[in-house]
Amino acid sequence: MSAPALTGSLARLAVIDLDKDVEEWARWMQDSEYQRLLDTGPSFLYTPAGIRSWLEKEIGSNYLVFTIRALPEDRVVGFIDLSGFNWPARSAWVAIGIGDPNYRGRGLGTEAMGLAARYAFEQLNLNRINLNVFGYNPQAVRSYEKTGFVHEGHERSVLNRYGQRWDIIFMGLLREDWLAQQRK
Repeated sequence: MSAPALTGSLARLAVIDLDKDVEEWARWMQDSEYQRLLDTGPSFLYTPAGIRSWLEKEIGSNYLVFTIRALPEDRVVGFIDLSGFNWPARSAWVAIGIGDPNYRGRGLGTEAMGLAARYAFEQLNLNRINLNVFGYNPQAVRSYEKTGFVHEGHERSVLNRYGQRWDIIFMGLLREDWLAQQRK
């Protein structure tokens, strides 16, 4: 695959460097707010060795992970992964995290999700990608909508965060919808 397929004006997706990038990833995982944006479970502290061990076990035919590198400085600021592949159905799940809070809300996540969609549809020949997002993260919902994801359902009142109950929102993006959006 050519590098331009994974490069935008704000960000580029790169293969994770297990010798360098896990240090930064472990630093993000010390931030409980970042962890609450990623997962429904309790926050855990991770060491670089722990992150590396987990990634070495996970990366493979059912889990692909890229770093998100901010341009022009080419600094690692987050990750994006594709997992849970259902090859007969040509579908997968996508997840994203902008770990460096200084780079949130600047459009990098939206662009990175668009690059991941391009990779999923053009390189992996998937028909759909799925994600879930927490109701207390409306910025992420807007970002996914800009990429073309549509709301497909809710798991109501499932999370107890910030002193109230929140939904998990399920969103999906079909190849045909993404292609139509690219033609505009």
